[in-house]
Parts: sequence; structure tokens; C-alpha cells
Amino acid sequence: MYVPFENLPEESKIWIYQSNRKFSDAEFAEIATDLEAFLENWAAHGTSLVSSFELKYNRFIIIAVDQEVQAATGCSIDSSVEFIQSLEKKYNVDLLDKMNVTFKLGEHIAHKPLIDFKKMVKDKAVTENTVVFNNLINNIQEYNESWEVPAIDSWHSRFF
Repeated sequence: MYVPFENLPEESKIWIYQSNRKFSDAEFAEIATDLEAFLENWAAHGTSLVSSFELKYNRFIIIAVDQEVQAATGCSIDSSVEFIQSLEKKYNVDLLDKMNVTFKLGEHIAHKPLIDFKKMVKDKAVTENTVVFNNLINNIQEYNESWEVPAIDSWHSRFF
């Protein structure tokens, strides 16, 4: 069951998918429609999942589920991954590769393979203060507090 994102409790589980390219506004509008339809029918063991999404920076898809009502299970998580894979095919993007880093360069959102990010650190093209997107967070509270953080305050700090 789809609900507005702001109606979910802070403990709600989230998954963040980052695109290797920026989506157009038209693509993001289509994705929003498709996501709402998917979440309206998303269920675990026949019980609707109270869920929502946010789309950010024309690059990120954030899916959230209120685990207190009904926890997402293996099959329901698999169906969400299948949905994300369908978006990958439809838009010819990569949303599941965790070996990439997305970060801010001024107002620009950059997306680089991890090896290139490490080289940028070595070349001092990015610093400990570069804002990175920490997609390893687990719930809405962490998303609100720790998703966009200086690299030194995330798992990226090991590269400095």
C-alpha cells in the first residue's frame, strides 16, 4: 500500500538505488508513476507493505517500507529488485552496481566507479569535505541525518 513518504516512521527500512546517469524530468515523472503503481500492490506473504518512495536529484530512487506493520521478506524484496531491474532495462541505466560513488562537485552531482573516486582522492580532486551520498544507510532517520555527508563522516573516509 502506497503512502506519502513523510507519513512513514523514521524506523522504516529504506533501499537507495543510484543511477549511473541523470534521468530527464520526463523519465523521472514516468518512474514516479510506475513506482507508485508497484508499491500500491507490493506485498509480503499476502499482506500489503506500507511503503513509499522519494526521487532525488534526478539520480536516486529511494524505496521505504514500514517494517512495524509488515516486514519486507525475501520474496517481496526480490520483487522490488525485479522492478528496479525493469527500470534498468527500460531506461538503459545501471541502478544496482554498488561499486560506484556519487558525490557533489559544487552543484553538480558526479558519479564515478570506485576506482576512479580513489584516484580523485589521490589527485586531491575530492577532499574529506566533499559531500558524498552514503547509500549504505538503513532507515529514514539515517537517510535524513546521514545520507548527504562529508566524505570523512561516511564509509568513504577510508580513502583519505
